[in-house]
Amino acid sequence: MRIAGREVALTNQDKVFFPEPGLTKGDLVRYYVDLAELVLPHVSRRPIQMKRYPNGVEGEFFYQKRVPVPHPDWLETVHVEFPSGRTADFPVLNEAAALAWYANLGCIEVHTWHSRIDDIERPDYLLIDLDPSADDQWPAVREITLVVKDVMDELSLASFPKTSGATGMHILAPIVRDLEFPEVRRFAKALAKEVERRVPKIATTTWAVKDRTGVFVDYGQNARDRTIASAYSIRPTPDARASAPLRWSEVKDVEPADFTLTTMRARVKKVGDLTADMWDRAVSLAPLFERVGEKPSGKGPKPRKRTGPPRDWRAEYEAKKRAQLS
Repeated sequence: MRIAGREVALTNQDKVFFPEPGLTKGDLVRYYVDLAELVLPHVSRRPIQMKRYPNGVEGEFFYQKRVPVPHPDWLETVHVEFPSGRTADFPVLNEAAALAWYANLGCIEVHTWHSRIDDIERPDYLLIDLDPSADDQWPAVREITLVVKDVMDELSLASFPKTSGATGMHILAPIVRDLEFPEVRRFAKALAKEVERRVPKIATTTWAVKDRTGVFVDYGQNARDRTIASAYSIRPTPDARASAPLRWSEVKDVEPADFTLTTMRARVKKVGDLTADMWDRAVSLAPLFERVGEKPSGKGPKPRKRTGPPRDWRAEYEAKKRAQLS
């Protein structure tokens, strides 16, 4: 396929990836190409965690952090070092051709970091992830989502809800990149505790699954190298559900199954991109800590850390092959 001047090699496009609706890998690739204009603002310039389903949703899957070798010369990568000292070069999806390449590898969902590659230590949004533990908790998820909005409104945080595409809800608040992950997580924890205080019968921040009595208000996703399925991402569910941005007025009646690979084009045509102004509405969390009952750390912003240059995986691969031949 030729996409915006790029030649992308596609394979096995007729392979059925979603047997229930009869959708193929080719359908998945075309979805991401068709909606690239909406997907890319959420995924571009971010490290991408690969979760590959080579035989579709009913087959085995595996995680892959490191970009495959070989890969297209034009594909951007980012070199990331972990606290353990280990490193990985992640793919970065900055254009429609990269989305097609990614989906062709059997990556159904686009899992992104919460930070951009020019400063991976500082996220550009705060996330509250509502995670039900039982099938009958969806009404509670919707109710808690509206409480999260109330709390964020009181803090003057712009908030953007979206279905997770699975069984939960994501509420994102765009933020200025002046705090590192531990501080953002600390703020998110205080916010989640306030949500729990307001609706204790249906919401919980209890970490142990066995001890939960309500929907988990998950603030822990605000940690470094955690990932979520981005807005408009397809999820590996039997019906090929999508993570769909919502109007706030839709939350009280929304159902997760309302949005799928086959319905999202019509959805976008009807409502447009509900996150179009998201990144223009970022605010700093730093002045808001006392309003959630916390004190600023007092450490101040650390010098910005920039990642090193990406490894030349192609050169390493070719050198390894030459060594084997010799």
